[in-house]
Amino acid sequence: MKVQANGLAIEVEDTGPVGDRPPVLLVMGLGMQLTAWPREMVDALVAAGHRVVRFDNRDIGLSQRFDHLGAPNLLWESMKLRFGLPVRAPYTLADLAADAFGVLDALGIAQAHVVGASMGGMVAQRMALAAPRRVLTLTSIMSSSGARHLPGPQARVLQVLLGRPKDHAEATVLAHYVRLFQAIGSPGYPSSEEELRRRIRDSVRRGGYRPAGSARQLAAVVSDTTRAEELHSIRVPTLVLHGCDDPLVPLACGEDTARRIPGARLVAIPGMGHDLPPAVVERLLAPLLPRLRVGSNE
Repeated sequence: MKVQANGLAIEVEDTGPVGDRPPVLLVMGLGMQLTAWPREMVDALVAAGHRVVRFDNRDIGLSQRFDHLGAPNLLWESMKLRFGLPVRAPYTLADLAADAFGVLDALGIAQAHVVGASMGGMVAQRMALAAPRRVLTLTSIMSSSGARHLPGPQARVLQVLLGRPKDHAEATVLAHYVRLFQAIGSPGYPSSEEELRRRIRDSVRRGGYRPAGSARQLAAVVSDTTRAEELHSIRVPTLVLHGCDDPLVPLACGEDTARRIPGARLVAIPGMGHDLPPAVVERLLAPLLPRLRVGSNE
């Protein structure tokens, strides 16, 4: 369903009971739709008594597009970042956080547990900084503080990331994303190529291939240069979940996030890369579900 959130048309999935336990807001990562949250994870949260809210971030999936803003020159903006110059972005992670609060407002939700994956973890951090009273707990999965000294993607992953499909035909796009998800996937919990193709095909057919939207979101990530220095002010109970074998956002990024947020708990998961296959979801839920009891009427 569409809601008006922060003045935008945002696609939302609202699942589960409106009960005693607070809702859980799931914030997905760069270029990914709400359907990228595994059904196993959503079902487990609902079974635990939570109302689960997912949404397509702006510029992705079925939410409002920003094609009128054009595609940023990511190479140029990255060079500016390297030399300490201001980076321009069509919008910011703070804007994405405001969208997420707008989703909660549209659904009449005053407070929620906020769980973010990858870029979604960065947005979740921004939410905890902007309006801590509305964030019962913060869970940052395979994400980063954004500190400049942190390691980046492995060379083999970067090569795939920088490659682009030669056209927008479904078969070409599928082949590109299969290579990408194989490169960043969990070595301890590999997904079959057939399963990857099914998930990617469903995603493309639902929301289309949106490289310009992903580029604008990436520009928002690159331009968010002050978050690391602000994280010390977060007082929201925080859980940081990260794969020991993440080739896209290395474990050091999760370690740095946990170090900067007072009282944050880090859980490092061997064999986990930068994806959410069923076996990884089980490992994530083990520490996550007890953490979500904070704020429950129990």
